[in-house]
Amino acid sequence: MAFVDYYKTLGVEKNATEDEIKKAYRKLARKYHPDLNPNDAEANKKFQQINEANEVLSDPAKRKKYDAYGEHWQHAEQYEQAKQQQHNQSSQGWQEYTYSGGQHEGDFSDFFESLFGHARSGGGRSTRAKFRGNDYNASLQLNLRDAYKTHKQTFTIDGKQVRITVPAGVADEQVIKLKGYGSAGVNGGPHGDLYITFKIEDDPRFKRLGNDLYTTAEIDLYTAVLGGEYMLETFGGKIKLKVNAETQNGSVVRLKGKGFPVYKQEDRFGDLFVTWQVKIPTNLTEKQKELFKELSKL
Repeated sequence: MAFVDYYKTLGVEKNATEDEIKKAYRKLARKYHPDLNPNDAEANKKFQQINEANEVLSDPAKRKKYDAYGEHWQHAEQYEQAKQQQHNQSSQGWQEYTYSGGQHEGDFSDFFESLFGHARSGGGRSTRAKFRGNDYNASLQLNLRDAYKTHKQTFTIDGKQVRITVPAGVADEQVIKLKGYGSAGVNGGPHGDLYITFKIEDDPRFKRLGNDLYTTAEIDLYTAVLGGEYMLETFGGKIKLKVNAETQNGSVVRLKGKGFPVYKQEDRFGDLFVTWQVKIPTNLTEKQKELFKELSKL
């Protein structure tokens, strides 16, 4: 896999602060977000690269490894394990390789080859230590409507297209694991895993708390006083609500089973809470004002 300069991807210097990295990421993420670039494969690829760079550079531990090992940063722990293994072997009379600490491509390649290609067993035969591949971490941004229904999502990890099924009811900051979708193991070791963190955007109309949804519905004064019907648009379709006569402003109606789907529990939903917001009429005619005055005297 070709080396990707994460600093260049975000357009920041190597000594950039956390705030500078965060600011650069947000600016680029807005520019290349799939919602703003529908059917633009190149923009989608760029968006994934930006997310990947941010995942590493915004994490102090990962950034430290990246700064120290460059394109081999994901093998940092394996390097250290193998170095310790060879150190133990050298104490028994076997040759030990000493890494100079340089960060040139050739140095790392020689280092990698020395650690994983020339270790020797006690019988003197050439052997290669097997190491599990590193895990990948990715974030997937969804709006609340997307999280409401089970659907397919495709994104790019390590240059490969990954297609997953997102179950209805997934929560903000929820993490799922895809076994074997991490980096390849060393010398035939198993692949690492892929951990996906979901980021659920706020919705302008509905607020989600657990599996329940909350919204407000505006009705006019006459409907609030006399009663009537209200058609509410929800993620699951339109619902006709009955408005009782003399409905008070701020009163709440609970619709059982009309909220958010429960994660991986088919046909189970939370509740929907609707707060009535009574709109007071404005720009009344003189005739209307007279009628209100008459009503106030009764």
